[in-house]
Amino acid sequence: MRIQLLSDLHLESEAFDPEPAPGAELLVLAGDIDRDWHGYARFAGWPVPVLVVAGNHEFDGRELDQAWPALRDRCAALGFALLERESVVLRGADGRRVRFLGTVRWCDFELFGGPGTTAHARALRAASYFQRLMKATRGGAPFDAEAVRAEGRRCGDWLAQALAADPDAAAGAGADPDTDPASGPAWDATVVVTHFGPSAASVDPRFGRQPSSASFCNADDALLPGADLWLHGHVHCRHDYTVCHAGGRRTRVVCQSRGNASKGEAAGFDPLRVIEA
Repeated sequence: MRIQLLSDLHLESEAFDPEPAPGAELLVLAGDIDRDWHGYARFAGWPVPVLVVAGNHEFDGRELDQAWPALRDRCAALGFALLERESVVLRGADGRRVRFLGTVRWCDFELFGGPGTTAHARALRAASYFQRLMKATRGGAPFDAEAVRAEGRRCGDWLAQALAADPDAAAGAGADPDTDPASGPAWDATVVVTHFGPSAASVDPRFGRQPSSASFCNADDALLPGADLWLHGHVHCRHDYTVCHAGGRRTRVVCQSRGNASKGEAAGFDPLRVIEA
């Protein structure tokens, strides 16, 4: 399946006119498209299906428990599929069935060390700055670093369970109504879409291994073998690297983040790039 991937467009402040990529079969919006949500309308009537995974800035100044259903309604009205701890199987032009697993995958701040380590404590302190800027709430309480961490763990647990699913067993259970259980697995490939990065390899090289980088990526390296392709955003730079696993399996990780042109982050960004899944 040929995928156009866009993220971190920040249409609330950036000048950018999206165009469909020639040959793409699917558009994936991997978060931070528009803090005010107005910019999503620019993708209405897109010639191919649109999958959306929210970013952190979609919730700036909002109450999360109210924002989620509102964002889902907004996407549905525009004809998009919003995925949050959800999956969908789509059939490509080549006949292959591709399973998409989507979640924000909020950060748990364990990129450089788990709870009880100095690195984790420093990451949480650095995160408090970003959460104050975000000004979001959850259940009326500040959506602070600890709340983000708890939500991140829930996202991570869901993702681990989903990646462990057996496509042959799913087909036998009739999980994919478009698939005859006798014809093969329920999906031929798995694509994970998150806003936050899945590995320290996805950290913006401008910042490297500093505590604040744990607010942009997770140490989800152990989950990578379950995915053929992992798409993400958030880091305001571009990545395309392959991780090799035991048994010859490989996971390609791609970030197609535009970022802020005023900071020079959009230099080299190719909005019409197509990624094969």
